[in-house]
Amino acid sequence: MIFLVTIFNYVDRATLSIAASALRKDLGFDAVTMGIAFSAFGWAYTAMQIPGGIVLDRFGSRLVLGLSLIIWSALTFLQGYVDLFSSAFAALFVLRFLMGVAESPAFPANNRLTVMWFPSQERGMATAVFQSAQYAALAIFTPIMVWTLSTWGWQHVFFFTGAAGVLIGLLWFRFVQEPHRDKRVSKAELDYIEAGGGLPQIGDAPAPFSWAQVRSIGANRMMLGIYLGQFCLTTITWFFLTWFPTYLIEAKGMTMLKVGLVASVPAIAGCLGGMVGGLWSDWMLRRGFSLTVARKTPIICGLLLSSSIVVANYIDSTAIIVLVMSIAFFSKGVGNLGWCIVGDVSPKRAMGISGGMFNFCGNLASIVTPIAIGVMINKLGSFDAALMYVAAMGLLGAFSYLFIVGPLHRLEIDDPQATPVDSAPVEPVRVSP
Repeated sequence: MIFLVTIFNYVDRATLSIAASALRKDLGFDAVTMGIAFSAFGWAYTAMQIPGGIVLDRFGSRLVLGLSLIIWSALTFLQGYVDLFSSAFAALFVLRFLMGVAESPAFPANNRLTVMWFPSQERGMATAVFQSAQYAALAIFTPIMVWTLSTWGWQHVFFFTGAAGVLIGLLWFRFVQEPHRDKRVSKAELDYIEAGGGLPQIGDAPAPFSWAQVRSIGANRMMLGIYLGQFCLTTITWFFLTWFPTYLIEAKGMTMLKVGLVASVPAIAGCLGGMVGGLWSDWMLRRGFSLTVARKTPIICGLLLSSSIVVANYIDSTAIIVLVMSIAFFSKGVGNLGWCIVGDVSPKRAMGISGGMFNFCGNLASIVTPIAIGVMINKLGSFDAALMYVAAMGLLGAFSYLFIVGPLHRLEIDDPQATPVDSAPVEPVRVSP
């Protein structure tokens, strides 16, 4: 269910990128205006991460994520009517902004549920499954949305995806519970989860909040390095979510229907890469590697290889461009274990806040990337600088995990008796609020 919800999380984000080319012609938006419209989601989504984390710790993942899904899907549906407003840009910006508010608790909720339901040695794969939904969304729904656009117009892209998301929200409330409230769960299963480092009990009571928790988490070098790495990785994601279809049309001369097929191939590669990264990390844990090595190795390798996207600047062949983009997106998928690390190292009683801070820093890229690339296109008249920028972010992210993050430990701001989760004998990190 987390996988399915996350698919529609990303489908609803990607609707505007699919509709962008036709919408720009109908509404007369230039590249900078379109970049600002793309970024509207990111402004709200990013700003609401810490408040969303507080709400999550207070009311729990099931309720918050289910309501969020229904609200953001309804807002997606309404975007099909922006051409009826006197200022289509203002209407689009406001609806995308509100959608960002509604989606803000989604990934912290995913992470919190995964920590509650899975022991450490299974969490890499569990995280990879819900993380792979972002690629599955693009791979499965890009051709569907392009066909919808070509057949009925850009408005129906928003209508169909929004309506489907509301339906999934109703299914969520029917099937999902937190561990201690699920009647199908035995005591043996709860004991197994807890013995393996899972935290099935964190949803049993509302978690207290204090700004001292935020300060303690934000002042920690390990967390700052993880946050920088996520910003870099999210930059790559947002290039694909926003400008990639336009890049294929305007820089490589592809038709819209061809883009619908071509754009799905890197997404499939990203989905496979995500599974490989999760399996690789969990395999290393079972083989006796420390948590630090098992989690950081796939991330560093993936970020380094994702910088190969810059090769697309020097080729014209459609087949080779698709191959280069697929390698870059596969690599980004392999390295997409940041949420797994957040589950491993966040304070037990501040999981939502820690996840919100992580997603806040990562999704600053959702604001910066669309606008920066729009400016580069307007000023330089090509996508070459944009691809160099995306490649540089891959290298910077790898640098952060190599030289800033250091050993991984459960950050202790609530429970001074807790022990580090890393199997290596390193002193735990204790931070007083």
